[in-house]
Amino acid sequence: MHLPLFIDEIISALNSAGYDAYAVGGCVRDALLKRTCSDYDIASSALPSEVKSVFSNQKVIESGIKHGTVTLIYNKIPIEITTFRKELGYSDHRRPDSVVFSKKLEDDLCRRDFTINALAYNKQNGIIDLFGGRADLKNRLIRCVGNCDNRFNEDALRLLRALRFASQLDFNIEKETAASILKNKELIEFVSKERVYSEIKKLVC
Repeated sequence: MHLPLFIDEIISALNSAGYDAYAVGGCVRDALLKRTCSDYDIASSALPSEVKSVFSNQKVIESGIKHGTVTLIYNKIPIEITTFRKELGYSDHRRPDSVVFSKKLEDDLCRRDFTINALAYNKQNGIIDLFGGRADLKNRLIRCVGNCDNRFNEDALRLLRALRFASQLDFNIEKETAASILKNKELIEFVSKERVYSEIKKLVC
């Protein structure tokens, strides 16, 4: 699998400084599907302050510092770099009440929504697939990571994201995931009208 050279360069810079780093999520999924991607995310064991130190000669924006995210402007391209993390509590059914930074990629991947978005990659270790995401890509399935009800209760927007991904990718929704969407449909009340509109627009168009 191949990602743009600048992604390899960023990951290599973090590795050389002693940190683990991987391309994660949609950019890995889209590369495997041979789809065009314009949004690249990197997860790393480096804390935001450590990322800023590694790229001290580049512009780094504290775009989501509370949750461990900074945006590196690399060759005029914005790349989000987020510290591996665990998420604790979801009282509003949208965002974690708190996060705990981790040194383990596994902790970061297990909090993600769907198996096809819980893939990680770097040149050194290849594709990291802990939840069967590659098989689900092959079988064209949208499936939750772990317990479906838990995933949707953590973030109700995932109810619409599942439908949107199924529409955009022409995938089916796995049986248990589909049943959980119907079971938890009332949670959509916790999602802002703007986000509902955005997801439905993408789904339809």
